[in-house]
Amino acid sequence: MHGHEVYRRSFLKLAATAAALGLTAALGEPTNNGSLPRASGASSILAEMYGERPMEPHPVPAVPYEEIAPRFHRQVVADPTGEPSGTIVVDVGNHFLYLVQVKGQAMRYGVALGRAGFEWSGRGVVQYKRKWPRWILSDEMVERDPKLEKYSLENGGMEPGANNPLGARALYIFQDAEDTLYRIHGSQEWWTIGKHVSSGCVRMINQDVIDLYDRVSDGSPILVTDLSNDKPDRS
Repeated sequence: MHGHEVYRRSFLKLAATAAALGLTAALGEPTNNGSLPRASGASSILAEMYGERPMEPHPVPAVPYEEIAPRFHRQVVADPTGEPSGTIVVDVGNHFLYLVQVKGQAMRYGVALGRAGFEWSGRGVVQYKRKWPRWILSDEMVERDPKLEKYSLENGGMEPGANNPLGARALYIFQDAEDTLYRIHGSQEWWTIGKHVSSGCVRMINQDVIDLYDRVSDGSPILVTDLSNDKPDRS
């Protein structure tokens, strides 16, 4: 593929991302040699996407997106899942979460996966979602670590806030009307994206989980699977 065509596709993808996010930053004009222009558009979009959120009830600091692999930045991509529009697909093999959109596209987010992120797979629904949720430990978790009893259901869980492991938003996944205990949630630990971590289900950057929260509704379908047999999208 010629360099100019590679650039053209990258430019169109960036423009689509900007349009999907409602941003107006200029992307610059294509260059004749196909090289990516040094315009401020791409960095302006990312700075807006991952900037601080001063209107939130708890601090959401800016994320140093330059230190995160570009493939894990929020972006519009060709949908690799074949699922209907509105479906969330968690690809545990590649550490991606897709929100399927129309016309063969999907919004893709990078995620981190804890041990719990591998304990459930299959189809379910987002039974409900919460802004700044309480972290309530199950009886089994308290039994494993009695020091955490203060965060049990009986004691009201952990207050929402910057130190709460569920972050700014959480989506609660049910299957056949039963809680799977599987959560998609925010985290301030942006450096864990794309990695396996010691605990949690599906971690997202807080700015990304806020974006996802605003795009989905209660009852949205979800599929947790492994697409790693397909060639990963490294764009």
